[in-house]
Amino acid sequence: MGYVTRLKRTKALGTTVTSSGSSGGSVRRQQVHQHERNQQLNAEDRSVLVPRSGDDAIHHEIRRREKQKAQRPLTRYLPVRGAECDLRQHVESAGHQVELCPHIHLTASSCRGYLHKLGGKWRSWKKRWFVFDRSRRALVYFSDKTETKLKGGVPFQAIEEVYVDHLHSVKSPNPRVTFCVKTYERTFHLMAPTAEAMRIWVDVIFTGAEGYLEFLSEADMAPSRSRHKFKE
Repeated sequence: MGYVTRLKRTKALGTTVTSSGSSGGSVRRQQVHQHERNQQLNAEDRSVLVPRSGDDAIHHEIRRREKQKAQRPLTRYLPVRGAECDLRQHVESAGHQVELCPHIHLTASSCRGYLHKLGGKWRSWKKRWFVFDRSRRALVYFSDKTETKLKGGVPFQAIEEVYVDHLHSVKSPNPRVTFCVKTYERTFHLMAPTAEAMRIWVDVIFTGAEGYLEFLSEADMAPSRSRHKFKE
């Protein structure tokens, strides 16, 4: 319940109490009712902070993300298809101080840096060198920064969503810097070296999330979906 609605209800109760001053019992009932209502409102406010599990946690996360989506500016939080997009400028305009984050190498068309990726088979975290390349329209990763041994990758059209793992859906050595890249076939869990690096990666990768359902038109959704994916 919004603050304005709550304020109006409080004022309405106050008016009722004043107009019924001739009846002590009525005043008392109004006071009891208002006290109970205040307790209910406080409980609703506290419920946002109470840890959830299972289906309740999932539904809560969906509602939270829908609220965030309604509040965020669309010009920033939509995938960017145009080849003229300056990736570094886009990220800096979002408020990131790229020069203060040595873990990321960001140019007008690419982003590079080490991330830990949770393996799909053995469920262990491995350090990989990631490259987000707007010219090749793909997110790929290598064994190390020499970029000689390609380990896997995913094209932009297969990326549906990118978000911080607030639900702690996997066991991570550092949950606060863990985020997810959701594709058509599965969700990949990545871990950044710092919180700021994670936020930059999320904003960077989302510019290429061409599989984002709200971004695609009916015509875009007609062709068959690509099945490229991370190999590990």
